[in-house]
Amino acid sequence: MAVSLADNDDDDDFSETHDINVTPFIDVILVLLIIFMVAAPLSTVDLPIDLPSSSATPQKKPDKPTYLSIKPDLTLAIGENPVHRAELIGTLDSLSDMSKDKYVFLRADKSVPYGELMGVMELLRSGGYTRVKLVALEGPPPGAPAAGAAQP
Repeated sequence: MAVSLADNDDDDDFSETHDINVTPFIDVILVLLIIFMVAAPLSTVDLPIDLPSSSATPQKKPDKPTYLSIKPDLTLAIGENPVHRAELIGTLDSLSDMSKDKYVFLRADKSVPYGELMGVMELLRSGGYTRVKLVALEGPPPGAPAAGAAQP
């Protein structure tokens, strides 16, 4: 076995290229893009509730809002999961991303009586959830003339 320890000025035989292989990086980014494209529509609440409209300016939505919905049949749901009125506060307390200082977004169908809406808000207040925002559709208030409509 022979080893040459001579100082060679000719390093072309042992040259290495120092380029970064970006193909695996691009593959990972594309997979993440597909995951987020599939998961984004699933993160919305899809309960069939006919919300009233409001002309108030929309506010910025938080990253992970907690929606409490009152359906036309007066049942409650947190997100898309049904919950009984007696278990409402316990269910909110058990949510990992929920605390008493975060907002609860209350959605109610147009057909829900005002007394029922106030009853749910009273349940939330008694449980320590005093930060409640009401959710409505964007648009002109009910009874307002449509844009471009002739007024008498």
